[in-house]
Amino acid sequence: MRILVLGATGYLGAHVAERLRTLRGARVLRAGRSPDADHQVDLASVRPEELAKTLASVAPDAVVNCVGATGGDAVTLAELNTRGPAVLCAALRDAAPAARLVHLGSAAEYGPGEPDNPVTESAATRPVGPYGATKLAGTAVVTSSGLDSVVLRVGNPVGPGAPTAGLPGRITALLRQAGRGPDAVLRLGDLSAHRDFVDVRDVAWAVEFAVTAPKPLLPVLNIGSGRAVPVRELVHGLAELAGFRGRIEGNAGSGSSVRSGEVSWQCSAIGAAEEALGWRPLHTLDEALAALWEADGSP
Repeated sequence: MRILVLGATGYLGAHVAERLRTLRGARVLRAGRSPDADHQVDLASVRPEELAKTLASVAPDAVVNCVGATGGDAVTLAELNTRGPAVLCAALRDAAPAARLVHLGSAAEYGPGEPDNPVTESAATRPVGPYGATKLAGTAVVTSSGLDSVVLRVGNPVGPGAPTAGLPGRITALLRQAGRGPDAVLRLGDLSAHRDFVDVRDVAWAVEFAVTAPKPLLPVLNIGSGRAVPVRELVHGLAELAGFRGRIEGNAGSGSSVRSGEVSWQCSAIGAAEEALGWRPLHTLDEALAALWEADGSP
């Protein structure tokens, strides 16, 4: 089985590629902007006909799109989150129409949730900012493409290698900078928001299941933990791992994620993924946080 992973050198993509390499008989090829990628592809600028040539040379059985921008201006977000999937779908229809496409979407496409009511795939989509809106547009492109495709709407990934553009990675970096002294102060934003944190390794496992599942699949499947956890719980969990003895202050404007800063409660129902893929998350939040802290090296 030949699998092409776009964005394979990024946070999610690296975990996905590593997981897919464990499949018996799989040959995993990496595509992206990194110089060490097997194929140089920039979805923000590549033309459909140019990408079609790459796809024809690879002849993939499956393509996984992990490319996406979580921050930056609206143009950057639109180029990677909306234009990228559109170009990919056009190229696949031309060069590899039978290949399965697994596209990573985002729970931010749903927008604000209602406390104690996990959102299902049939819920209304009401993104509150450019990130969620551009990811939703990318999902619409994929689901209307006519390809053998599935969009995995991922919650808030956490685990080894989390970038500072996201909340877990940013809190980890701030804790390392603050040190362990009793006078250290960690100044954050509102810690009362609830998020659905999912271990990045469980996301990669869900991709594996989506790549290998019999067709057809539902157009969209939620991939999360199925739990809404206060951001405060994540912060204190990381602080304990760091041996932080200082003071944590909220409401200073830097604790909310760019991806979902205006959303106070977010949780995904994951029953459809369990039914369609036989998938459920294996790792707890504590395990994800421990792996994040240990992977980045404790001071």
